Amino acid sequence: MAVKMRRAIVEERVLQLGEVKYADLARELEVSEMTIRRDIERLEERGVARRVTGGAIAVTRKVDEPSFQTRLTDAMTGKSHIADAVVEMLLPGETVILDSGSTVLAVARALRGRDLGLTVITPSILAAVELSEEPGTTVIVTGGELRTGELSLVGPDAAETFAKYNADTYVAGVAGVDPERGLSDYHRGESAVKKAAMSGSDRVIVAVDSSKLGRSTLVNIAPASSADVIICDAADDDPIVLDLRRQGIDVICIENSDAVPDQGTDVRQAPEASTVG
Repeated sequence: MAVKMRRAIVEERVLQLGEVKYADLARELEVSEMTIRRDIERLEERGVARRVTGGAIAVTRKVDEPSFQTRLTDAMTGKSHIADAVVEMLLPGETVILDSGSTVLAVARALRGRDLGLTVITPSILAAVELSEEPGTTVIVTGGELRTGELSLVGPDAAETFAKYNADTYVAGVAGVDPERGLSDYHRGESAVKKAAMSGSDRVIVAVDSSKLGRSTLVNIAPASSADVIICDAADDDPIVLDLRRQGIDVICIENSDAVPDQGTDVRQAPEASTVG
């Protein structure tokens, strides 16, 4: 196939689908992934596409947020490993904000049976239900308007909840983590709640699967450096991971293993009691 024709097909796929994988295009067009990478680089130079881990997303086409059920089933094994790593970073007695979203829901599930005695504040109805009968765990649900499909609470009432409490850790889920454009999300209401939760916490742990790395979605939340720790299932030498680390961000790569982060770098002591006012 002529180069010009192949690149036209690659561009068409990007614009039609909104997001493509190098491996899928290489298989379809019977060329190497490196060839597809070079084609995508040309599209990026023209402002048509933006490279992300393992593929590219369209810049000139609005990419809609995948449904919650789709996100819940995508990369579920990786999300469970990420969740276990997040839980290992939490200290007994902490006040923890658990975000909405499928990855943080996996964190809520991973907390069950850990006997950490946490106070959990969350805008996620699903996360609250997961921990509602967990012994020793206090669950506080924010106010706000219920977002259909996500079963998360958004709006001013949800955001204002975080001004009432002093949280030790915010476990955040976002749609995009880009070294230059920072943390982002699809939904304006969700993003406002995330900003408020971030400002009300001493430590921010961002939990994302590798598909979110290098991605920039509709609403900017904060610079990438606002995260104290990013836990993901990308390769340790992923270019986006290396870029984030050059900014001084602690990025822990789980790579779908049973490994958990070393807590030796966390010098804070476990609180004697909840810091909830």
